[in-house]
Amino acid sequence: MKGSILFTFSWRYFKAKKSTQAVNIISWVSMLAMLVGSASLIIILSAFNGFETLVKSLYASFYPDLRISAVSGKTIQLHPDQLQQLKNIKGVYAFSQTIEEKAVLQHDAFQQVVVIKGVDDGYVQTSGLPDKMLRGKFQTGDAENPSMVLGIGVEQALGIMADRAILPLTVYMPKKNIPSNSAQPMDALSVANALPRGVFSIQSDFDNKYVLTNISFLKTFMNFQEHEMTALEIKASPGANLSIVKEQIKKTLGNNYKLEDRFEQNRTLYNTIRLEKLAIYGIFILMLVIAAFNMVGSLSMLVLEKKRDIQILKAMGASDLLIQKIFLLEGILLSSIGSLGGIVLALLICYVQTSYHLVPLEGASFLIDYYPVEWRLPDLMVVGCTVILIGIAASWMPSRKASLQEISLR
Repeated sequence: MKGSILFTFSWRYFKAKKSTQAVNIISWVSMLAMLVGSASLIIILSAFNGFETLVKSLYASFYPDLRISAVSGKTIQLHPDQLQQLKNIKGVYAFSQTIEEKAVLQHDAFQQVVVIKGVDDGYVQTSGLPDKMLRGKFQTGDAENPSMVLGIGVEQALGIMADRAILPLTVYMPKKNIPSNSAQPMDALSVANALPRGVFSIQSDFDNKYVLTNISFLKTFMNFQEHEMTALEIKASPGANLSIVKEQIKKTLGNNYKLEDRFEQNRTLYNTIRLEKLAIYGIFILMLVIAAFNMVGSLSMLVLEKKRDIQILKAMGASDLLIQKIFLLEGILLSSIGSLGGIVLALLICYVQTSYHLVPLEGASFLIDYYPVEWRLPDLMVVGCTVILIGIAASWMPSRKASLQEISLR
């Protein structure tokens, strides 16, 4: 009963025409400020979500679901019986042995420092990189006839067309397990030739640095032992719980290996994305707080206009708390309608952008030519609750002032 009385008074004050036109104008301006502020925040967060999803999908094309590497040093050894145990774990779809090392590629007078990555036949199942081929074919050859797949940035730096190359590239790499009594510096350096077969394009971090080839070739080239590798990359089965799969792998292999999921492999990237989103949220909250000053002004003027109504209510027995709640609810109504209108407006703009790509991305080098947007329910809830809390805070002082009015009737 008391709640309905509160809402009745607050709603009547909200929609009733005020005697002073300025009160109406300020009230609508304050509500419009909340609407525009909440809509802008949701649109910016949605655009950020779109870019976040895009970047994560690009990185997911290169980084595996799980990666086993050395706790210390650069290489690990996994024997066939250990690999068979991993294969039998429920949730492990496929895995690939890989070797990574820095190398120098040379083509005529052009040289480029790269990270050369040797992969086995299982790499096609564990990685999305073969689906990102721009030209040519994903062919890494074998130990006797190695082939290479280049990132597009590496291809451009070497001045070649990887899918049309006739002559091989020269590869310079350090050897492993060099005898300590070797006195010749060149004994620590391996030189070989490999023919480029294709070019991939994912993202500049990979395109400008990585070259893929056959793991057997690298093992021979770098004097690796038979079961030695840099890492084992694992793809989980669709719908598998990565946490459970990760725990099963730890039980199988023990604590002698480092086991990382995709977040742990790119901890800096994911933390940066979260911090940027929090920074955007904080900046827009400050803007909404500034906009709330309009609400303080409109409610303060409303309290002055309804001074006689307040005194009548108090004379009829209304408590100070009831008066305060009436004007507090008035502020909540203003902020709630503003936030709801902002959410509706933001969803409409996101839908139009997703469907018709009205806002383009400048430049032709990006993978898409429009700003990606992706609204998320938690963002809507957080923004809506934040705007309402700001409205409550802005309404507190005027409502408190209204409750402290003294009865002075004639």
